[in-house]
Amino acid sequence: MKESKTKKLGLQNYKPLREVVFEYLRNSILNGELEPGERLMELQLAEQLGVSRTPIREAIRKLELEGLVEMIPRKGAYVADLSIKDVLDVLEVRMFLEGLAAYLAAERMSEEEIEELKGILEKFENSIESKDREEMIKLDKQFHDKIIEGSKNSKLMQIVQGLHEQFQRFRVIYFNEYSEHEQLLKYHQAIVEAISKRDCEKAQEYAQTHIAMIEESILSWKKKNKLSQ
Repeated sequence: MKESKTKKLGLQNYKPLREVVFEYLRNSILNGELEPGERLMELQLAEQLGVSRTPIREAIRKLELEGLVEMIPRKGAYVADLSIKDVLDVLEVRMFLEGLAAYLAAERMSEEEIEELKGILEKFENSIESKDREEMIKLDKQFHDKIIEGSKNSKLMQIVQGLHEQFQRFRVIYFNEYSEHEQLLKYHQAIVEAISKRDCEKAQEYAQTHIAMIEESILSWKKKNKLSQ
C-alpha cells in the first residue's frame, strides 16, 4: 500500500484493514463526501484507496446493516437516501434528550467547561462571519457534544451521540442550504447564557426551542430532491 493511501485512510497498525476501510467509507457518507444516491463501485473504491476489493466488499455489507448503504438487485450498492421522516424522528427524540442535557449541564458543568463552551461559540460565530460552512458544521457538532458531555450522564451521552451520528448526514445538507446561520447563532448564545447563569429551566427551554426551529425548517424542504418522503 502506498504511503499516501495509508495516510489517507489513517491506517493504524492495531486496526484490521477492513475496519479502517469501513470507518473511512462510513465517515465519508456521514460527512457528505459520498452523497445520497451515489453508487459505490468496488473496483473504483479499491483503486482509490489502494486496497483489494475484499475489505471494500466487507465494509459495504456492514454499511448496509447500519442503513447507510442500500443494495439494489442487479444494480449494486448505493449510498442510502435521506428520509425526511427518519430525520424528523431523530430530532423528535433529540428535542427532549438535549433539553434534559442542557438542564443538567447548567447544573453540573464546571466553570472551566463553560469557558470551553463559550470558546466553541466564539469560533462558531467567526465561521458564520467568514461563511466557512465546513467549519460551521464541525463547530455545531462540537457545541452540542460539549453540552451533552456537560450533563455528566454517561447513558444520556451514549444515546444522544448515536442520534448525532444519525443526524450528521443531514447536518451537512442543512448548513449548505440553510442561509439564516445567524438565527442558529442566537439560539446557541441563549443556551450558553442560560448555562452560564445556572438557569437549568431556561437552558432546557432554549435547547428544545432550538431543535424545534430546525424541525420547522425541514418541514419546509419536503420537496427538495435530496430528501425522500
